[in-house]
Amino acid sequence: MIKKISGFLVLLLSLGLFLQYNAIADEGMWTFDNPPTKLLQQQYNFTPTADWLDHVRLSSVRFMDGGSGSFVSPNGLVMTNHHVAMFQLQKLSTAENNYVATGFYAATLDKELKCPDLEVNILVDLKNVTTEVRAAITTDMSEAEALKARDAEIARLEKESLDATGNRSNVVNLYHGGEYWLYVYKKYTDVRLVMAPERQAAYFGGDYDNFTYPRYDLDVAFFRVYENDKPVESPHYFKWSASGAAENELVFIIGNPGSTDRLLTYAQLEVQRDHTLPMLLNYIDKRIQILQDYSQKGQEQQRRALGQIFGLENSNKALTGMLNGLKDKDLMEKKKADEEKFRQLVASNPEWNEKYGDAWDIIAEAASKSALTAKERFYQTLRSGRLTQFATQIVRYVSEIKKPDAERLEGYHDSELEPLKFNLLSPAPIYKDQEQAILLGTLKMSVEELGTDDEFIKTILDGKSPDAVVTHLITKTKLDDPAYREELIKKGEKAVLKSSDPLIQLALKIDPYMRDKIQWYRDNVESIMTRESERIAEARFAVYGKDTYPDATFTLRLGYGTAKGYPYNGTIAPYKTTLYGLYDRALSFRGNPAFALPQRFWDRKDKLDLSTPANFVHTCDAVGGSSGSPTINANAEIVGILFDGNIESLVGDYYFDIEKNRSVSVHSSYIMHALRTLYDANELADEIEK
Repeated sequence: MIKKISGFLVLLLSLGLFLQYNAIADEGMWTFDNPPTKLLQQQYNFTPTADWLDHVRLSSVRFMDGGSGSFVSPNGLVMTNHHVAMFQLQKLSTAENNYVATGFYAATLDKELKCPDLEVNILVDLKNVTTEVRAAITTDMSEAEALKARDAEIARLEKESLDATGNRSNVVNLYHGGEYWLYVYKKYTDVRLVMAPERQAAYFGGDYDNFTYPRYDLDVAFFRVYENDKPVESPHYFKWSASGAAENELVFIIGNPGSTDRLLTYAQLEVQRDHTLPMLLNYIDKRIQILQDYSQKGQEQQRRALGQIFGLENSNKALTGMLNGLKDKDLMEKKKADEEKFRQLVASNPEWNEKYGDAWDIIAEAASKSALTAKERFYQTLRSGRLTQFATQIVRYVSEIKKPDAERLEGYHDSELEPLKFNLLSPAPIYKDQEQAILLGTLKMSVEELGTDDEFIKTILDGKSPDAVVTHLITKTKLDDPAYREELIKKGEKAVLKSSDPLIQLALKIDPYMRDKIQWYRDNVESIMTRESERIAEARFAVYGKDTYPDATFTLRLGYGTAKGYPYNGTIAPYKTTLYGLYDRALSFRGNPAFALPQRFWDRKDKLDLSTPANFVHTCDAVGGSSGSPTINANAEIVGILFDGNIESLVGDYYFDIEKNRSVSVHSSYIMHALRTLYDANELADEIEK
């Protein structure tokens, strides 16, 4: 599934490579300030008007827990993937009502379930602030001083926009410092579950079929956005296409791809191949095992761990594909040749060479320095799930809030405090036995990787065993109570310093150590990378202009392509599958739970039109975070919803292959047929098709 990789993975995966600079047909995740108008005119004789672009932008939403979606009615109804919705489904579930397994449908507004901590965003405005950010930096500043000045100006711009509009305001770094844009979002935090099918239908084929095609998944879910306890009016929404996309028809996706590494240097690529990805895969393998061992304790433990196991297995498959791509000799040679060509063009111009020529070598040195400390930075932390994160955030919040905005740690600026507290005070359930199992397993992992003589490990253990430390921390903490977390925040630093809570006390003890690590990285790696990346971005614009798209940044992008099959396994994959294939696969793998269908699919099989298209593939360029993106036609009608890519697309973080890369969408016909025939959701279907 194309799900956004979690935060710590994104942080460590911000290393990459170069791409051929002129986008090829159907390639690209284009920003709305720079849509691929000329390419669309040349390739498809289609010109997206300003009104069309505004409409699709305002009809699209971002799920802040990772994913994309869209309005599909004027009454605040939002469609996304089941796997994007799954963590909220889990938080709403109990041992008695497992909505992930059984599905859910609210036929009336009063039956809709409010999500505990879901925020969705609409991009309502964007403004180029590159001049303002650059003006904050003077030539006499060191790299560290420049980074501090840049961050301070970004914080000022975000706070100024927040105060003026009341909306979420984020300065976005595009082209790795080539441009800075202020993105302003209308934010909604009252979001309610309307409908989700059973996971067996949404994730049919399980991990076997993940990142493959042909597929037969009903990976869809519906929420409704509220404001002042009423459904919002959503005048911009996508109308529905009952017939979906024809073969070779032009289609678009509008979503929020998380991150790509197509515009960074070859030296950084080598670090990712040789250090970062192997380390992450090792960690993920062991964390999956921790959760699988926990799941063996009972049915309820299995339910609680399901979402995390799903996310980790998805990341494992995705990162393995990425690593295999970086080990591909032909791909690596192409990337090296691309960079060498770029550098030669820069060197051929004396002015460019003077301004930019040594940037790649400086980045290579900083990347090497980063690689040498990567393991320590990664494992010198505590990971229980949510409780240790809460402890760290509370300790830092009460300290940072006293400082001027410009001097605070990232994540604690004025413009970031409201979403921070929204998540920190979430009433979503916390399971202490699960937190304990994860913290114990990951602490043992850190001890194994760093050794018992590591200063961080000695500080945590204080002469005790990992089991004894973790048992005390988790059983005695009160941080699972949101009221207690809120009390600590309100009472401030004095209350936190006096708190007897063991997790708070541990967070206080290790906080100075962690701050030193953050500062070291900022001074010795981040500041250098930021400055040199800006220089390379300027060189790119000087040499190639702005005829390409920036790397993904979990911000709204437009992709385009055609509904089209592709060659695989010595044959060809059809552009669409049907419900005939769904039942054939279920029967062919009878007895394998990954291919089991919910009982309603058998009870109502005779009522279904088995020629109904199920899923289809297209050449739109997508990566993690794009999940839930509306797939639309040129008339801005829903023809499907993006939920995955094929196995060949896993190298898409680095390179787009028009012949083999495919994105996979649920067909609009399957969604509507299922709502009416399988789920008796005629009220929902009527609202969508009005």
